[in-house]
Amino acid sequence: MTQSTSPSSNPLSPQSPQGETHKISRAAGLIGAATFCSRILGFIRDIILANLFGANAAADAFYIAYRIPNLLRELFAEGSMSSAFIPVFTEYHSTRSKEEAWDLASAAFTTLLTLVTLVTLLGMLAAPSLVWLLAPGLHHDATQLATTTLLTQIMFPYLLFVSLAALAMGILNALRSFAIPALAPVFFNVCVIVFALAISPMFEQPIFAVALGIVVGGLAQFLMQLPGLYKKGFLLSWNFHPTHPGVKRMGVLLIPTLLGLAVTQINLTVSTILASYFEGGPTYLFYAMRLIQFPLGIFGVAMATAILPSLSLHAAKGAHDELRATVNFGLRMVFFIILPSMVGLMLLRTPIIHLFFEHGAFSALDTIGTASALLGFSVGLWAFASYRILAMAFYSLQDTRTPAAAAIVSVGINIGLSLWLMTPLAHTGLALAAGLAAIIHTLILATILGRRLQGLLWPTLGTSLARTGIALLPMIGLCTWMAALPLWQEAGLHSQKVGWLFLTMSGSAISYFAIHHLLHSDELLHLKVILGKKLPKRSVQ
Repeated sequence: MTQSTSPSSNPLSPQSPQGETHKISRAAGLIGAATFCSRILGFIRDIILANLFGANAAADAFYIAYRIPNLLRELFAEGSMSSAFIPVFTEYHSTRSKEEAWDLASAAFTTLLTLVTLVTLLGMLAAPSLVWLLAPGLHHDATQLATTTLLTQIMFPYLLFVSLAALAMGILNALRSFAIPALAPVFFNVCVIVFALAISPMFEQPIFAVALGIVVGGLAQFLMQLPGLYKKGFLLSWNFHPTHPGVKRMGVLLIPTLLGLAVTQINLTVSTILASYFEGGPTYLFYAMRLIQFPLGIFGVAMATAILPSLSLHAAKGAHDELRATVNFGLRMVFFIILPSMVGLMLLRTPIIHLFFEHGAFSALDTIGTASALLGFSVGLWAFASYRILAMAFYSLQDTRTPAAAAIVSVGINIGLSLWLMTPLAHTGLALAAGLAAIIHTLILATILGRRLQGLLWPTLGTSLARTGIALLPMIGLCTWMAALPLWQEAGLHSQKVGWLFLTMSGSAISYFAIHHLLHSDELLHLKVILGKKLPKRSVQ
């Protein structure tokens, strides 16, 4: 194993493991805070759409159509683009001149713009065939099939804009600028909300206005990052150079990364295809996954985004000891936040959905359908979050083949489980299959990475999990009791329901963090850093 560089004697210096985790914690805090704002607006957006459209035919058509460009967004944009770009750009930026680094960024931007424009145009032309393949449950309904196809064509340009936004995010994140890219989705949600409330009444079919809002929101995500790039010294220029050595290396990394990091979206697309056989199925899966993505985006994705530049720097220097410690730190922090979120969503799924979504066109039956899907997805929430950390470690080592191979196995398992579980459990079986496939995927990556790095400090991780398990016990009891109250079977009483849900969540959080405080959890200290407080002077392992 390659020997790591010697850390500074100061435990919080930038060169030390503790100093690096401090920087990661602060970055994750910035990303998490910005993402929280975006998720709140996204949650409001979902409530508005649920109130306007419920789980009717128009909603099913919209969410099936949105899944197609959204899958390609995940493949070509956010996850894979950053994971292929940041390691290469970080190496250029840290070992070569500034001019060479910016030349690489410009060449990557122009190449991406050209390729994704072609993909977008082809996607719009091929939309009828894509919808036919991805929504077999609509073959019997020509009107529904035509509506879904038109919505797909309207939303396809979203792929182009969000891909450019993802590259801008990769450049800024590589330079340790996290807040602006994390705030970009805020503008996306604002656009969708405005189009849903103000523009949709002007349309004969209001759902088409929401589709236009998706496209305008994607453009806004890109444009709002341009001032940040300019401030860093990057000016957009045409430099079509696909044979640039750095761009070619990015391409080599990108191809398997398309599958490796986008496995969640691929599995969700499989679920959406099969859910088209059940009325309301695509909508139930969409809203359930939106609730899953709330804690996942605020902390799971935020930690993965913050950790990649540090992992890339360790890998570039051959500092495998520091890389292993950083991965361990990321996993401990993810479990520390995601496990109580998982328990809360599983136990409070019906009260949450009933309170926030069951209005207007969204019925009590829709609440039951969405809650059952949420339970299935929640089983794998910890895996959805932690596999991103593990994948980032492989990408920092510029190994994209291993995550891709694991992803292929995961997709195969998801398809098999979906076909097995959908008959007895309908759309709930599809959600459960995705959760179980994510767990298997995560375990495969953890095993392989542990062997490559000669362990991932398992005793430290086990101790952290034991503390978290103890801290969850009061929360489990409190949430179980509150969810069983007859209050949730009655109509109205919204103020009382809000009060009970708030008190339960507050009590659960207080008991959880209080027990961690009594157990002197290191993760609680780093959470204070994430929240903007200073880390104690003592070394944190």
